Amino acid sequence: MNVRRLIPTTAVAGAVVLGLTALSACSTSDAADGGNGDKLKVTASFYPMQFLAERIGGEHVAVTSLTKPGVEPHDLELTPRQIGSISESDYVLYLKGIQPAVDDAIKQSGVKNTVDAATLTTLENHGSEVSGHDHGHEGEEEHGHEDEHGHEGEEAHEEHSEDDGHNHGQDGGADPHIWLDPVKYAEVAKGVGKSLEKADPDHAADYKKNTDALVAELGELNTAYETGLKNPATKTFITTHSAFGYLAERYGLTQQGIAGIDPEAEPSPARIQEIHTIAEKEKATTVFFETLASDKTAKTLAKDTGLKTGVLDPLEGITEKSQGADYIEVMESNLAALQKALGAK
Repeated sequence: MNVRRLIPTTAVAGAVVLGLTALSACSTSDAADGGNGDKLKVTASFYPMQFLAERIGGEHVAVTSLTKPGVEPHDLELTPRQIGSISESDYVLYLKGIQPAVDDAIKQSGVKNTVDAATLTTLENHGSEVSGHDHGHEGEEEHGHEDEHGHEGEEAHEEHSEDDGHNHGQDGGADPHIWLDPVKYAEVAKGVGKSLEKADPDHAADYKKNTDALVAELGELNTAYETGLKNPATKTFITTHSAFGYLAERYGLTQQGIAGIDPEAEPSPARIQEIHTIAEKEKATTVFFETLASDKTAKTLAKDTGLKTGVLDPLEGITEKSQGADYIEVMESNLAALQKALGAK
């Protein structure tokens, strides 16, 4: 995430035309191939949205993710072909604020059924330090009202559109990492299920069944976290990427982010000293880094402070390096890593 690659709106508009031109010359597209038949063509912005679409859509959808495995989502550049494929989609699922280039392309696409996952739960502000005791959950049920196009409360969340992908909860912006809280992710899953039922009513019963099954699985994951993190020796964990604010808040933990938005940024000497002081005071043991970014910052800080390093995956993509094959498995690996670092029994 060293470089923020943004596509201006005017460039997106031009690319849409180019993308549609390219697609018109081909019999297939990234969104669907000849074998998809009558399946709903679904475009997902990145892995957490792809997982929901695939699990809830099941056999009735053909899902394409705009973010390929191993690509850092925030750095995504869309090709004209990808932008054109969005316009050919029957249904688009994305998370506004994570990928500005995607947000712009979707705005230009004209797709009827577009769903912003950020409108299906409540976003909150999280800084580098997030404590589970600093924020309440009031208003989580006050979600937007879905119109016939699946745009639940988009106006209500418009204020999150400009900076969310850049500040990750820093400087007063809303934290977009809702999928790392199984409870919030389940809320999003319910909204996605309802929107798919409206987009494809012929298969509504299956979408509801799949949604209920996934929500139950996420409920079990939440219980595992509650139980597994109930009696930690320390409640403080240190990360290179301040992505775990919702998780910390949900389970009564405190996240100390080193560099905030950029997991590969070099921490200042002052921040290293501050982390060292916090680690000693709070008995923190581990500096966590993530699979899609370099471990250089974590290893530097660990060496300077005498701490261990470990992997805490923000689940922005699944690769061969991931500690699991899907969202549930990686979240279970994250739980095991947190239990070890926090001394939870």
